[in-house]
Amino acid sequence: MANSDPFSPSVIPFEIPEQVRAFAEKGVSQARDNYARFKDAAETSNDTIEAVFSVLSNGARDYSAKVMEMMKQAASANLDFAQSLVGVKSPSEALELWTSHARHQFESFTAHTRELTELTQKVATDSAEPIKTNASKIFRPAA
Repeated sequence: MANSDPFSPSVIPFEIPEQVRAFAEKGVSQARDNYARFKDAAETSNDTIEAVFSVLSNGARDYSAKVMEMMKQAASANLDFAQSLVGVKSPSEALELWTSHARHQFESFTAHTRELTELTQKVATDSAEPIKTNASKIFRPAA
């Protein structure tokens, strides 16, 4: 009786040519290399995203702390002004005190705005640094 297994070597004598085998092995090797590169790029991108979020988080914390400090200074200055205003003896003294306080508040506002702008620029620059570093790794110039 004949062999009933259709894939038996006695039914279909099949041998993979060496060229086909080499081509398949090369394809598998290239796929492994591509996967390794993709995995490295993904891990690097994850590290970059974590670094950016860390910088932004620290920057937001610093910004909030700076705003709170400025609010405390403004509140303290306003309370001091109110206390000084209670002790005035003439309208001209009140006007002088009011003018001085307004000038001081405007100068403080200008300084605070400048500080917050500088802090914002620093955070933006610092948060872009991990992205630039990662981009320089990915897009190396051709030698």
